[in-house]
Amino acid sequence: MKFQKKSGFNKRIAGSVTLGAALLSSTWAMAQFPAISQPKHYPWSDTTLSPDTRADMVVKELTLDEKIQLVHGLGWQAMFVPPESGPGTRAISAGGFIPGVPRLGIPDLQMSDSVEGISGAGARGRYATALPSAEAMAAAWDPALSFEIGTMIGNELRSIGFNMSLGSGINLIREPRDGRTFEYKGEDPLLAGTLAGQELKAEKALHLITDVKHYAVNDQDNGRTTVNSIIGKRAMRESDLLAFQIALKDSGAGAVMCAYNQINGTYACQYPYTLTDVLKKDFAFKGFVVSDWGATQSTVQAAMAGLDIEMPGRESFGEPLKKAVETGQVPMARLNDMVHRILRTEFDSGIVDDPPQPQAPDVMKGFEVAQKVEEKGSVLLKNNRNLLPLSAASVQSIAVIGGHADVGVISGGGSSQVSPAGGSAVPPPPELANNPMAVFLITAYHRSAPLKGIREKAPSAVVKFDPGTDLASAAALAKSSQVAIVFAVQHESEGVDLPNLGLPDNQDALIEAVAAANPNTIVVLETGGAVLMPWIDKVTSVVESWYPGIRGSQAIANLLFGDVNPSGKLPLTFPLSEADLPHPIKINPPTPTAEHPAPRLPGFPGLAASLMVLGPSFDVNYDEGLKVGYKWYDAEKKPVLFPFGFGLSYTTYAYSNLSVSPGESPTVSFTLKNTGTRAGTEISQVYAALPDSAGEPPRRLVGWMRVKLNPGESKQVSVPVSRDRLTVYDEASDSWKLVPGKYSILVGGSSRDLPLTLAISY
Repeated sequence: MKFQKKSGFNKRIAGSVTLGAALLSSTWAMAQFPAISQPKHYPWSDTTLSPDTRADMVVKELTLDEKIQLVHGLGWQAMFVPPESGPGTRAISAGGFIPGVPRLGIPDLQMSDSVEGISGAGARGRYATALPSAEAMAAAWDPALSFEIGTMIGNELRSIGFNMSLGSGINLIREPRDGRTFEYKGEDPLLAGTLAGQELKAEKALHLITDVKHYAVNDQDNGRTTVNSIIGKRAMRESDLLAFQIALKDSGAGAVMCAYNQINGTYACQYPYTLTDVLKKDFAFKGFVVSDWGATQSTVQAAMAGLDIEMPGRESFGEPLKKAVETGQVPMARLNDMVHRILRTEFDSGIVDDPPQPQAPDVMKGFEVAQKVEEKGSVLLKNNRNLLPLSAASVQSIAVIGGHADVGVISGGGSSQVSPAGGSAVPPPPELANNPMAVFLITAYHRSAPLKGIREKAPSAVVKFDPGTDLASAAALAKSSQVAIVFAVQHESEGVDLPNLGLPDNQDALIEAVAAANPNTIVVLETGGAVLMPWIDKVTSVVESWYPGIRGSQAIANLLFGDVNPSGKLPLTFPLSEADLPHPIKINPPTPTAEHPAPRLPGFPGLAASLMVLGPSFDVNYDEGLKVGYKWYDAEKKPVLFPFGFGLSYTTYAYSNLSVSPGESPTVSFTLKNTGTRAGTEISQVYAALPDSAGEPPRRLVGWMRVKLNPGESKQVSVPVSRDRLTVYDEASDSWKLVPGKYSILVGGSSRDLPLTLAISY
């Protein structure tokens, strides 16, 4: 392009095309240069009107074809080859895209997965911050941090041009071998729902449509599209569905993603009980239900059950839905409700009045948040002889072994995979390098090497690395070093469950060999969830760092050397063995046969189809019912490796002086003292044991508080406990009830360390 020299304005554009483009795309430019077309004003542009009124006004103007256009995506191929949309627009998403209605000022929906950062960014050649895994976020037990996470994610979504977030995930951990455990926020509905609610609340405040998933009882990935989750209503309402209820109430999220699995014989995306009776009626949810990608199994049944959008394609809600409306199988009133919910959410979220303006992301802020999550969410599981924190002044030699710690930190795979900046530190196999489904198939590492962080903390020490692939070599290095740090990794990914809870690739033997060679052995776990530790009595210290994210090196080094005092607590139980699980033997899908072949999803790449569909339907009976996670181990009186809520510190705490205010929504008060020599933060937890007549597990989490204390300092801590945290769901009356009788309030540092107890009656 050539620029004439007649105008100073043209000269400035010639000097900076990028700057000019940015100015021309902004509201400021429209005001400064009236020749630029102004956004058209419509009757529903009046922001003083309610979102419902504005949506109703638009619905009246839409044609049948436009209504149908708004309730489905454009197909699997749109994830890889973005389609053209309306005039002047184009899909940017590798996640999901629905064209808007330009003539009425209704924007496209540009969606991206964002459970641990913007996974759709890399597919569009853009940077996004890779946060630690959702389990690390949950282990921080910090609603304020969750709000900060949501703010960071929301800003990065807007900076790229996305206006809809496909997160947060809050499926409770009923099956700890689930390949997506790392995407979720633990095994307790109050913890998961509260943290997700704050994250989504922050994203919505930035004018984005927010989504919570996967609704519901979507607790394993092997056969996830054909598994039938069998579970009672009370068990559902008090566990999985309660987590969603809390998150939606706290956040005002605009969308709920229904899951692949069946629930009690009906697919989750066409199950009237969960979609309409519970979600839209009991929860008073005003947003829309969007299917997981490929989870829509019907047209009329799904539409009438409460599904509002089919993604990513139109096999059910495209031409088939149009015909169903024309023939009266789906009333026009139902289609209008679907469209109303979508439009109402667009107005309520602010994406119509304040669309994203693409810009460079705040990379430094992303680093700050990622490091903070890892530092607050890492859990110190063992620390004999106070080996940690290490002293840079006294440690002379350190062996760093295994886990590719010389180049990076591991991350989980699948649709939540944030593209590693600069590419994976451990390159994928050549045959997968350019495969669009590689996120499901490779093990990616972010370029944040723990070895580098350790060397920076101990500049006077000799720090050597061994890959850990040869046990004799690793043991020799450990023996010649003052301290040995083994990095052990466990990769999880969407689409496939773990075969077991053990560390893969002979890492248990590696840890034992190193521990035998060096009595000062530290294990740093980079895992998606719970792991078994047959070597636990042979090592001195253990740190659970989860998937550490883009600033894993700095955060892990700060924790190991005491610049940060660990404060994280486990959001899920670590069992002693798989024999102790509610379902010791994992139920996997049956092998496809000629009579029951493995179907293929229309238009979906064949390589990934096996990750989505695996043969005939099969049942998983969640007969543990209410006893999810720690509630199972408590009820069954099973010892555990590490209990829910557990986490050590470099200091110690003492609890005393418990009191409970009267009333249906009591306040629990107690004194917490730092009895050690370092400043630290304790996550004080409050549990309730309900009357025997309630038929509940022994105790449930009803509140918590993060308390920061200096050495020797005491604080009076008050934790409000709302009435609904003490109620039980009554199936007969379809209501929540406070059971009369004696309640025990228990307070302490974990679900099995509760030194304070006080009885109250209702």
